[in-house]
Amino acid sequence: MEFEKDIEREEDAAGAGRQKFTRREITVRAKTVEDAVAQAAAEFGADASSVEYTVTSEGKRGFLGIGASEAEIVARFVPAGEKNAVNFIKTVVNDMQMNAEVTSGYNEEGDLEINVVGESAGILIGHHGDTLDALQYLVNLAANKRENGVRGDFIRVNLDVEGYRAKREEALRTLARRNAEKVLKYKKSIMLEPMSPYERRIIHSEVQQIPGVSTNSIGSENNRKIVIYLDAGKSAD
Repeated sequence: MEFEKDIEREEDAAGAGRQKFTRREITVRAKTVEDAVAQAAAEFGADASSVEYTVTSEGKRGFLGIGASEAEIVARFVPAGEKNAVNFIKTVVNDMQMNAEVTSGYNEEGDLEINVVGESAGILIGHHGDTLDALQYLVNLAANKRENGVRGDFIRVNLDVEGYRAKREEALRTLARRNAEKVLKYKKSIMLEPMSPYERRIIHSEVQQIPGVSTNSIGSENNRKIVIYLDAGKSAD
């Protein structure tokens, strides 16, 4: 079976023990905003350039110490990889003069998820997501590039446009179930069109849940296809 070969593996050995990032936020008070940022950086154990913050109070000097108040910020640590990834996509959007918004956040697995939403964002998807997959590959390179010759913590980036991936996943699962039913009914294998590794994993996963049928991948590189076939080892009800 070729299914195991379709399971994504980290290209960098550092990926096996990668850190799970979360957006940790802290509130810091100090005499000035600059002092508060410096304190936040020290708390995060990072350079001040890796701290994003929102000023909630500028603070007041007061008169002879009377009426003085501290500055206050809400600070967030931004890994270099996240900053590089988000800036890369924003540059693509700006260079293409697209009316689109770029947002980012972390999922439960610790992967960075970047979403592009806007009227003209669909151009970044391409045929069956081929442009989107290419951009995701490039943004992962940007996120994990060496900084001053040093490789940072590995970060995996999932890129989506206008919720395309969720819609495509549901369409692929429906396709898998429909063709599995045909294989069971007509007792003949069915070969699907070439798909990306991401899409093949979805098909494999869905068919695995259906008794009496299994999947195999044939072909190479961009012409790799899935075959759904009868499997006597998986008894159907």
